[in-house]
Amino acid sequence: MSETWLFIDSGVNSPTFNMAMDEILLNWHSQGLIPPVLRFYGWEPAALSLGLFQKTVGRIDIDAAKAKGYEIVRRPTGGLAVLHDDELTYSVIVSESHPKMPSSIIEAYRVLSQGILEGYRNLGIQADLAIPNKPVGKSGTAVCFEESSWYELEIEGKKAAGSAQTRQKGVILQHGSIPMDMDTETLYDLFIFPNEKVKNRAMKGFDQKAVSINQILGRKTSYEELKLAFKDGFKKGLNIELSTYEPNEKMLKEVEDLMQSKYANEDYTFQR
Repeated sequence: MSETWLFIDSGVNSPTFNMAMDEILLNWHSQGLIPPVLRFYGWEPAALSLGLFQKTVGRIDIDAAKAKGYEIVRRPTGGLAVLHDDELTYSVIVSESHPKMPSSIIEAYRVLSQGILEGYRNLGIQADLAIPNKPVGKSGTAVCFEESSWYELEIEGKKAAGSAQTRQKGVILQHGSIPMDMDTETLYDLFIFPNEKVKNRAMKGFDQKAVSINQILGRKTSYEELKLAFKDGFKKGLNIELSTYEPNEKMLKEVEDLMQSKYANEDYTFQR
């Protein structure tokens, strides 16, 4: 018999709200107030999210991001910078002690990524779980989609979805980006390179490293189409049922407080 998790469709929200909501859901689950959660959301305005330990000085062009109207937010998870624009973002919150969850971080990625894998299959896309043939995080890039980590999703050898994870208070939070489209030129304008030649070389190589859903399907998809495909994908991939949940006033107040005290605080965002 399958287990029932909560499903939250947050719709489109600010970057600070999105990160604060993920953290508050982790807190509530750690306190036993809610069962495991699958959450879908979008971003308005579009934003560049930084990994928890990612350096900004000499790597991220903060002025360029602000000039283009992008906000910058620091995630509670690790990894590299992601431009969140034309995409579906997901988060999973589940206890480390859950029977489905391996103790190994890498193996937990494998289990949770089954939901994303099945989502791509629902769209008629043959995707695979990445098994890197070289050390992850050693390329020197600041761009998430330039390299695949263990059990992230690949299509024909190109990275199709980026995920990041943290473990706090006995709870796993994994969230990630499932792009419908990618604007390579805009993406690379947000990073600092030694010179234009290096930047152009990196941009040209990006098409060989990453791919979006619309590129693979050769047509425009919609946020609603992706939500349906990946919601069913997580149900099948994790063998769970989903019960729709609306955050109550108490939860939303905690989210608002955390937004202001942490995620909207530039000292936190640009601490590195």
